[in-house]
Amino acid sequence: MTTKYAETAPATTGTKYVGRPIDRLDGLAKTTGEARFAAEHQYPGLAHAALVHATIARGRVTAVDTAAARAVTGVIEVLTHENAPPMKPAPKFSVLDLSSLASGTSVNYLATDEVHWNGQPMAVVVAETPEAARHAASLVRLTYEERPAVVDFAAEEPNAVQQRSNPVMPSAADKGDARAALAAAPVSVDLRFSTPPHHHNAIEPHATTAVWDGDELTLHEGTQNIPWLRKHLSQRFGVPERNIRVLSPFVGGGFGGKGSVWAGTLLAVLAARATGRAVRLALTRESVYHTVGGRTPSTQRVALGADAEGNLTALIHTSVSRTSRIGGMPEQITSGSRHLYAAQNVHLRQNLVQLDLLANTAMRAPGESIGTFALESAVDELAWELGLDPIELRMRNEPERDPLHGKQFAHRMLREAYALGADRFGWRERDPRPGVMRDGRWLVGMGVATAYHPSWRMPASVTLRLGADGGVVVRCGLHEMGMGAATAQAQIAADAMGVPMEAVRVEYGDSDLPPGPGAGGSAQTASAAAGVLAAAEKLKKSLLAMARRQPDSPLRGRRLEEVEARDGGLFHGGRGQTYAEILAGAGRDHVEAAVKSGMLSFMARTLSERRRYVKAATGAQFCEVRVDPDTGEVRVSRWVGVFDVGTVINEKTANSQLRGGIVMGIGMALSEETLVDQRTGRIMNPSLAEYHVPVHADIPRIDVHYLDEPDPTMPLGLIGVGEVSITGAAAAVANAVRHATGKRVVDLPITLDKVL
Repeated sequence: MTTKYAETAPATTGTKYVGRPIDRLDGLAKTTGEARFAAEHQYPGLAHAALVHATIARGRVTAVDTAAARAVTGVIEVLTHENAPPMKPAPKFSVLDLSSLASGTSVNYLATDEVHWNGQPMAVVVAETPEAARHAASLVRLTYEERPAVVDFAAEEPNAVQQRSNPVMPSAADKGDARAALAAAPVSVDLRFSTPPHHHNAIEPHATTAVWDGDELTLHEGTQNIPWLRKHLSQRFGVPERNIRVLSPFVGGGFGGKGSVWAGTLLAVLAARATGRAVRLALTRESVYHTVGGRTPSTQRVALGADAEGNLTALIHTSVSRTSRIGGMPEQITSGSRHLYAAQNVHLRQNLVQLDLLANTAMRAPGESIGTFALESAVDELAWELGLDPIELRMRNEPERDPLHGKQFAHRMLREAYALGADRFGWRERDPRPGVMRDGRWLVGMGVATAYHPSWRMPASVTLRLGADGGVVVRCGLHEMGMGAATAQAQIAADAMGVPMEAVRVEYGDSDLPPGPGAGGSAQTASAAAGVLAAAEKLKKSLLAMARRQPDSPLRGRRLEEVEARDGGLFHGGRGQTYAEILAGAGRDHVEAAVKSGMLSFMARTLSERRRYVKAATGAQFCEVRVDPDTGEVRVSRWVGVFDVGTVINEKTANSQLRGGIVMGIGMALSEETLVDQRTGRIMNPSLAEYHVPVHADIPRIDVHYLDEPDPTMPLGLIGVGEVSITGAAAAVANAVRHATGKRVVDLPITLDKVL
């Protein structure tokens, strides 16, 4: 079941692959239909499941009527809290065990009659066909005893409490007296912003195929974290991890929504155990909204004070976001404000409310995406107050070291990003007066904003195997969500071992492989690369030791640092041996090297690095809009993004990632919003017909560039490209609208009524 691509070829070459625009190794499989996703695996006797959702926000079920559902032809079982086999409770979160974050919610599904949110699964119907399962699910009747529920975020905001801090996500910071400095500042702005809830809307809705064989479980699941999912299932179903195999070679997008274990996965496994059948549960788009958390809404205050020259004397950034009574992930909304500007006085706070809604979760650049909207909009407004170019204001306040604690920036080239972006965008053609630039009847505006996202690394174990034919096999349980993860690791391994890329095969997406990093936080590529590079060094060391034991080897007496891996072997100057020759001389048909990475060592290294450095990707977002002065319609007409993301492994996939983040940022700015009924907690637009993601007609040509300068503290100097480009994007749109119309829109999305 392991995915294998790019089979061994005997050719050798001195070509370097890192940085080149290599086609994705999984491209052919996906375009021809060979690739099978979680809902496309067939098993004998496969049954299908559908969920029954609660229609109240809080209370309990007092009666369940399943008679009509059971009468539907093809129905196998209807599971409710009255007859479902028990699961063990969800583990509690521990900062020492990050896998505890896998719990989407703390609810023990079908073990209780309690309702915690509108949409909670209260029954599962298993049938011979998906149509029968869905129809029967619509016939299940639940009677409720309702209880008072708190579902209105805006109404609950005054009751917010300060978010708990931890070493990875601090929730507060102070430097000097920011309030006094703001009051004394010659020039200041004090703005309040709001952002709505958002949902991920991956192209592949969540789906699970679960098969039990005694106490052994095989699971096909689109997940962003195979080790976390496996451990969570072990805990919930009381079987050893070794008895669970998770297969996830293809994930049709995630953006954070497939990083936790949600109800659909657990109930598919439960239904398979209860019925003794292989069970597939493929969520409808509406069921994804009901059972998979999205991005929290937020309200934010950003107040800035400056002297007459534009030097920041005060920066205040406070936020309120929400979690749920049954879980949820706080967001680092003020993250950018900690590091982007050299303000003399700083006050940062992140506050939370708890609501009777489905737990929220990470969504592309959680915290930074919405936090940079508020911060960068406020910086732009301060530039208007000062009569100063918004780029010049940012450059005057660009810090040499971390503004809060004086730590060193591991890598920062924001000035260079702005210089290149301004030149490519034609910023000098911008008339600084608002509402003056026109294209026929359209008002034209230009906006700019800073992008910021911290860089992370996660534990990753990797095995490299070199065969006598010169082929290299990389084995790591990493995740392919469409961003070219396996392709990037093949490029890295090819360069590290000095073999043609066609000689590298990457095995991934399988819990039987060495555990890979989660696909989140823009961390997977760097994390897996560290393991590949370390394993390659071990492999070359073993090969050199074999060569040195061979009497006629030209490598006798050579140290590892004296030889070069190239042309399918190890060489010193013009002399050396191919790997095939070394293995033949040693009487071996292969050699293997493994690198293991544990959570405790990872956490120790992470905390040590964060005490010394601030590590992040940054960028400059340039946006041009056209605004209809009569209707308020906003169209994005041009975009340039320049990013400092360290070393770029694959030019083609990096450009795709950066463009994709900008597209999501444009959606966040202009159209995306999850509408929640403030009386009942019901999501009112749970479909792509009513939740408006950008389409081709909404997106102009996006011109992306990167500086390609390595971060010396990261493996191969790479930082990560998956999330930085959504940050600052909404602010760039809002700032362009401000330039076009003279109006500052502070509440997302920027709809016609707000412009008018």
